[in-house]
Amino acid sequence: MIEMVVQIDDIPPSERFAAWRALCDRTTIPMELRSTHEGDFRATMWGIHLGQVMVSGTSVPSLWNHRTPVHIRRSDPELYHLQLHLSGETDVRHAGATTTLGARQFMLSCTSRPYEAVIGRGRTDTMTVAVPPSLLPFPAADLDRLLGRRLSGRTGIGALLADVLIRMSAEHTAYRPADAPRLGSVVVDLLTALLAHELDGDAEAGAGATHTAPESHRRALVLRIQDFAQRNLHTPGLTPASIAAAHHISVRYLHRLFERQGHTVAAWIRAQRLERCCRDLADPAQSGLPIHAIAARWGFSHAADFSRAFRGAYGIPPRDFRRTALSQQVRQSQLAEASQLSDRTGEGEQDSPRRSPAHLR
Repeated sequence: MIEMVVQIDDIPPSERFAAWRALCDRTTIPMELRSTHEGDFRATMWGIHLGQVMVSGTSVPSLWNHRTPVHIRRSDPELYHLQLHLSGETDVRHAGATTTLGARQFMLSCTSRPYEAVIGRGRTDTMTVAVPPSLLPFPAADLDRLLGRRLSGRTGIGALLADVLIRMSAEHTAYRPADAPRLGSVVVDLLTALLAHELDGDAEAGAGATHTAPESHRRALVLRIQDFAQRNLHTPGLTPASIAAAHHISVRYLHRLFERQGHTVAAWIRAQRLERCCRDLADPAQSGLPIHAIAARWGFSHAADFSRAFRGAYGIPPRDFRRTALSQQVRQSQLAEASQLSDRTGEGEQDSPRRSPAHLR
């Protein structure tokens, strides 16, 4: 299921770092790079799209990277990155914090803030989860308190998330393209749980805002409301009034809770329903199901309303989206089969310079 693999072993050693730097400079998150291994730079990179979530991995020798305000003005996708260290150590400065990351430790960063990282004590392998802010049910001010902080991936919720990410990369050939959005939901749920755990710990310790206990209560209430709504997206009668009644709060207070997240209740419900419809439209197993039936399954009572909402959100009609998504999955399956055949053909070869990025060392 890995969609993007970058290996530079077949480039002359003296040209590898320049090629890597040029590649990184063309991404949506440009930064300045330097290395003490510029004469023989050996690195790999891979990536998987899981719906709106991107999971990627890198294996690099010594490296200094710096994302400055100039880089941010040039290009900023406005994403949160959760970085998981698998091996090696990295010294990081971000959002006013200085951190050293070791094996199975996380750090949250934001592409809209300057970032500096130094890998100077041997090769380092990392994974990164890129998430748009709209998928995280926290005000930006809360997440700001976690930026640049070391979070454990060795115990508790962090260990669960680390295990899922590591296993996902190691067993990527076991998943079908249609599994990607489902896996993305799993990753976001665990990430949300990890961040909520850390923020609640701040509240209990008296850190952060003055009214930390009410903030923690509001955050927990929002999570319960969103869980309730997600379990009832199929119900056309899911409205702000029905949600408020189920949680014994006023509709006005419900709207205030969601305003703190940066969107209205109705817009959030519509986005969640459209995301589920996208997942099902892209599922080959459901290719024979009419589009209007998928829309009705997720609470859209009128096909015309669904088509308008879908086109407004994604820029294309649902029929065109389905056709494109299914054709892309056919191509990805063909590429995966070809890759597996190539792997089987190459079994037994020794000292190959090209390694599968799913098994980073």
